[in-house]
Amino acid sequence: MEKDGTMRNKGLRLLLCSIALGLALSWSIPVSEAARKGETAATHPSSTEAGVFAADPIPQIYKRLSPSVVGIIGKGQGGKNTGLDNRYNLVHGSGVIITSGGWIVTNAHVIESMQNATVVTSDGKSYGIKDYYADEVSDIALLKINAAYLKPASFAEASNVKVGEKVVAIGSPLSFALRNSATVGVVSGSGRVVDASYRLLQSDAAINPGNSGGPLVDMNGKVIGIVSMKYSAVGVENTGFAIPAETVRYIIKQLLAYGEVRRPSLGLELQESWSAIVGLPAEDPLTVTKAVSAEARKAGVAEGDELYSIDGHRVTSAVDINELFKSYRPGQTVQLLMQSGGDIVQRKLVLGEGDPMVNKGDGGSEDEGPEE
Repeated sequence: MEKDGTMRNKGLRLLLCSIALGLALSWSIPVSEAARKGETAATHPSSTEAGVFAADPIPQIYKRLSPSVVGIIGKGQGGKNTGLDNRYNLVHGSGVIITSGGWIVTNAHVIESMQNATVVTSDGKSYGIKDYYADEVSDIALLKINAAYLKPASFAEASNVKVGEKVVAIGSPLSFALRNSATVGVVSGSGRVVDASYRLLQSDAAINPGNSGGPLVDMNGKVIGIVSMKYSAVGVENTGFAIPAETVRYIIKQLLAYGEVRRPSLGLELQESWSAIVGLPAEDPLTVTKAVSAEARKAGVAEGDELYSIDGHRVTSAVDINELFKSYRPGQTVQLLMQSGGDIVQRKLVLGEGDPMVNKGDGGSEDEGPEE
């Protein structure tokens, strides 16, 4: 009996040990699998995580846009025609194809600094310029070459540019042999008023002489601006500017229709406030220094009057008026809110044609800001 009891106790202990071992194994297997899965997840990211490490879009954007970018080279204006040295008196810039039939947009300061200009496409073909129109106020020009089946660039439809978004500049920096070079940066600012008649985009993408007239492109492969100038001085780095696509489109439409830009004009000489000139946020009005046109005098505008708004749009600078008048045409009647003789008055004025402000002051960009 004792022997049978001993055997039963041993069997019970073995059964209990087996149960305990089974429980231990059942807990250890999930932990090991979880550990292995964790290790695998770290080595092979999920599909969501893989999106973060997707291929850089910039090579594809460059591949798409580069055929639409050209180099422009010619003899410099005003150079000495002295022997062999004249061969090297050359200037160059960049341009963007806008139609398959050979229309190209660039900067006015690029083409107007050249004689006997030649356009070179991305495939290395050279073309003479058959016709061109230039608008110095906006620093935009159109060139025509005899070519077909070119690849036009796509321009952004509206100004939906966000500060901080990545952009690519394509052009011919420093040397014509470096044409169709790409540099990458971000939009540093928008609506900048910098030695120009219209508001500009600011970018830290590397821009050098020769980039002028080339495109600034967003990550959708759309041209958001035409590179126009940069700050160049000791201690200044990566501060370049581009003319926004909507301004480029406005100028192109006018140049193709009329061969010039037909701007509406107030017929007034206006002086900006000190705050507006130095870039401080201000609501100071513009001061009339002279009523030039007959329409302005007929409207009762006189020297010393102060202009606050046009058709309800507050204006404090020449750029404000230029931007507003992109949607106006000569011959339209506008309502001016002014202060005259201490009184707030309304004046109705028929717009003429010419500079929106007859006297633009000292802020022109054509002579000193831009570099090719």
